[in-house]
Amino acid sequence: MEPLLYLPHRVPYPPNKGDKIRTYHLLRFLSRHYRVYLGTFADLAEDLAHEAALRELCAEVKVIPLSPLLARARCTTGLLRGEPLSLSYYRSAELQHWVDRMAAEHGIGKAVTFSSMMTMYFDRPASPRLVADYCDVDSQKWAQYAKQRGWPASMLYGREARTLLAFERRMAARALACTFVTPAEAELFVQLAPECADRVHAIGNGVDTDYFSPQASRPSPYAADELPIVFTGAMDYWPNIDAVAWFAREVMPAVRAAQPQARFYIVGMNPSATVNALAGPDVVVTGAVPDVRPYVQHARVVVAPLRVARGVQNKVFEAMAMARPVVVSTAVAQGIHGAPLVEFELAGSAAEFARKVLTLLQPAPGDEMGRRARQRVVDDYNWDARLSQFGALLEQASRVPMSRTG
Repeated sequence: MEPLLYLPHRVPYPPNKGDKIRTYHLLRFLSRHYRVYLGTFADLAEDLAHEAALRELCAEVKVIPLSPLLARARCTTGLLRGEPLSLSYYRSAELQHWVDRMAAEHGIGKAVTFSSMMTMYFDRPASPRLVADYCDVDSQKWAQYAKQRGWPASMLYGREARTLLAFERRMAARALACTFVTPAEAELFVQLAPECADRVHAIGNGVDTDYFSPQASRPSPYAADELPIVFTGAMDYWPNIDAVAWFAREVMPAVRAAQPQARFYIVGMNPSATVNALAGPDVVVTGAVPDVRPYVQHARVVVAPLRVARGVQNKVFEAMAMARPVVVSTAVAQGIHGAPLVEFELAGSAAEFARKVLTLLQPAPGDEMGRRARQRVVDDYNWDARLSQFGALLEQASRVPMSRTG
């Protein structure tokens, strides 16, 4: 098979969190059509143990340990150079040397990257033809952070938004194609970078509807008299921390006043001090769990009250696939292809969240919405169908001269 370089910014295994879900399924797809040379970073020590699993899908694997402490130190230099700190964080001479060597030794003419910062490894003349999966408009995430945080963080985040957008535009102009996870993200980038409109595409995520399916034999982790309201996600990620803190403080008091059996479960690895401090009579912080599916399947309602969100939230589609009713914020709803009020609920204010959660805690409306939600996911969120668009873009790359990206 034809060789191809694939550079995600994080080890794409196991598929247990947002970016890893997309990068893992994309790796599986690419490995069926190309001889894949994978270069990536391990920002957790346990990720190094997954190299053997990745080698089953790849011709060669290069995993570079990433020390957050050293990466942050590099950001200081990045400030002096005037470059986006996201690039400084993931800059590696070792990975650049490996990319250049693989391309030369194996005659690699095509490459796929995940996240905008990984395109820096192809920012040179005669680089392989690049399909850049930006997934989200990362620069606008930092712009959102700048609005949410006080000074001096707001100043630093605003700088990152400006400098990263300039880099995103420049590399999108060099790439043969630039992909985003939703039409809304693609349209936003076209507004910000109109010169790149002819190469911007939306390729959505899928869901493994067999893995995320409700099973009668799966035991419940909840007490029989509880009405569990569930949020899942990595709990050291600031938008998730902000979401659960807001929900616990602003929404749960009204829910509990009307329904004392309701309890809010925060399910996910690495809970921050802020998250742990929320634990109490009406809030349970589980930390990491061996399998999230029992918590989702037996939830009465799943919530995604994120106030800062880009692209899609896989946790929402997984809950829908497990036939659970979901209440999402307006920021999250932009990434869902479905019918609000029928297949998921949408809420803005704390009062609206409380009202809609209380309605769906009742078995009849909650179960009916869950049934419709699963059918939507089964019908529209097939991984192979969605990723076939990558195949078409890479086939198109075969017809473009190497100098196109130089």
